[in-house]
Amino acid sequence: MSGRTRSLDRGDMDAGAQAITGQLGRTIQRLRKAYNLSLSELSEQSGVAKSIISQIERNETNPTLATVWRLSQALDMSIDRFMAATDDEPFVEHLTRADTPILVSEDGKCRLTITGWIKTVEWLQWFDFVAGPGGELISDGHQRGSVECLSVLSGELQVECGDVIETARAGETLRYRCDRRHVIRNLTNEPAHATMVCLLKAAVLD
Repeated sequence: MSGRTRSLDRGDMDAGAQAITGQLGRTIQRLRKAYNLSLSELSEQSGVAKSIISQIERNETNPTLATVWRLSQALDMSIDRFMAATDDEPFVEHLTRADTPILVSEDGKCRLTITGWIKTVEWLQWFDFVAGPGGELISDGHQRGSVECLSVLSGELQVECGDVIETARAGETLRYRCDRRHVIRNLTNEPAHATMVCLLKAAVLD
């Protein structure tokens, strides 16, 4: 068998590994922020040391496959999708159910599906929100100036923000400051469905 072989330069290999690790670190950080998890909380859920996660996010270490797997499980994303995220993703991106993270309220009656793009999570987030009868989603305040837009697709939802309480039905939208504690409730006997968009840096739009 004839032909030429290309020898791999050690420097090229190190540079390639560094680039992959850097993208992985950004992906981990974006997903962690999407879930509103601290380093300590992600460490507890994944079993990966807080210091290691911090180093991965800052591109200061090359994680093992076992570490990547633990983090992908804690962040509710399939490992192939977790590893495939790059800055050069195609314009048409197809996410499966396994690739779409879901948050569940403490009472287990509300489901918040993260449908937004991971690369915008630090300033723009959007979700698919479903609340069963009696469901309640309690959220702590986001960064100062953040605004949330809740558009009801079916059913009826109540929003409590500070001392103000408003109700929206299908076809209506509630827009409110979410940089303070806010609560979304379904007080009816029927399920409710809505889309939610959160502008985390809305103050800059003034």
